[in-house]
Amino acid sequence: MNDQPPHAEPAVTRRTVSGDEGRAASRRWWDRDADNYQEEHGAFLGDVDLVWCPEGLREADVRLLGDVEGARLLELGCGAAAGSRWLVGQGADVTALDLSAGMLRHARLAADRSGVHVPLVQADALALPFRAGTFDMVHTAFGAVPFVADSEALMREVFRVLRPGGSWIFAVTHPMRWIFLDDPGEGGLLAVHSYFDRRPYVEEDSAGVPTYIEAHRTFGDRVRELTAAGFILRDVVEPEWPPGHEEIWGQWSPLRGRLFPGTAIFVARRPTT
Repeated sequence: MNDQPPHAEPAVTRRTVSGDEGRAASRRWWDRDADNYQEEHGAFLGDVDLVWCPEGLREADVRLLGDVEGARLLELGCGAAAGSRWLVGQGADVTALDLSAGMLRHARLAADRSGVHVPLVQADALALPFRAGTFDMVHTAFGAVPFVADSEALMREVFRVLRPGGSWIFAVTHPMRWIFLDDPGEGGLLAVHSYFDRRPYVEEDSAGVPTYIEAHRTFGDRVRELTAAGFILRDVVEPEWPPGHEEIWGQWSPLRGRLFPGTAIFVARRPTT
């Protein structure tokens, strides 16, 4: 029975969501939006490249993963898996995982175009279908981490599948961006939200069912999640907006990017003992 008012409209809110709600919303959203996402961002990301963020930071230049030759890697929230295919070219043994069948469809199409194929797995990042200690590195560029209700559990799951001494590198929206509206123009320069409001951003349909969720954690929250899972935090990279880069990606823009960071990349390691 639908208890919503007869003329209820889709809404945007901040509220707690369950793990099941978040999982269902993310799967539906990315299945439905996969074509639009690739049409809008596919050229920027490429078919065989690892681009960490809208600022255009490329793994070929920064080497956050280090030497990957002969290493076994897992990419979480791989999308069309351009990064995984690039890593294959660097000599890595890569598995690419995503919750969305729509995104994995684009991964297969890009593999056919490029001739570079990687194993693709459709699974939940909170229940990785791998034995403990399987991978030397796990990474994601804006995948999985922002879209789960319980990111602490995700950190523990990544720790489980990493071998001792393994690396965990993930890029997310910089926590301070949650203070501002998602506006690439001057409207996005005014602080309007509390940094400490950790309720997820939720878009709902007219029946009140979440259709998109994105979770906020403060900088300190991220550090505590990592250390509680057992990781050692080695670095946090805050990419600067590069000169000559004029492309707008959602709320990322030259105007905002030259004033404050839009991305945080956390570089962590599982201890050797």
